[in-house]
Amino acid sequence: MNLWLRLFWLLITAPFRPALVLPDQTSVLTFRVLPNDLDPSLHMNNGRYLAIMDLGRIDLLIRSGIGRAVWRNKWTPVANAAIVRFRRELRVFERYRLETRTLAWFENAVIIEQTFVFAGGERDGQIAARAIFKGAIYDRSARRYVPVADLMDTIGVAQASPAPTAEVEAFVAADRAMRDTGRTLRLDDET
Repeated sequence: MNLWLRLFWLLITAPFRPALVLPDQTSVLTFRVLPNDLDPSLHMNNGRYLAIMDLGRIDLLIRSGIGRAVWRNKWTPVANAAIVRFRRELRVFERYRLETRTLAWFENAVIIEQTFVFAGGERDGQIAARAIFKGAIYDRSARRYVPVADLMDTIGVAQASPAPTAEVEAFVAADRAMRDTGRTLRLDDET
């Protein structure tokens, strides 16, 4: 996390924004592209998208109530996988919204969609980038992932996960294949 001022602002303001009910509600944060967000091509750096996505997920955790359980139990949110599709460049000082919502969950992982949408100007409402993210909560003392059912219980969500779309299933399958390949890949196999 290298966005300390934005993070600080988020942590101060999140408790004053309405609570989010998962999986139905979406976190929406509005930002502006700052000069330190740019790469040499003078548009937002692709690494910055990933850092901004952290803020959206933190907002979702705090406003859904899961953040309290994470803090109280000293659990650690972890990123497992992400895929980003860049569509239009975000240029300096352009305003955009980051929309973060839960798509589905499995035993130990949650699938989240994060969309960067132009907020104002001639491209208002157009998508700049869209990502699908897989994450989990890790209990270091128990050395295991926290079951998502337990997380949902902490915020009063008793319903089952929304049915995964074909897109979510493809993402999860690609992640699983990459994970399995990584387990068998050895340095001496590489050329």
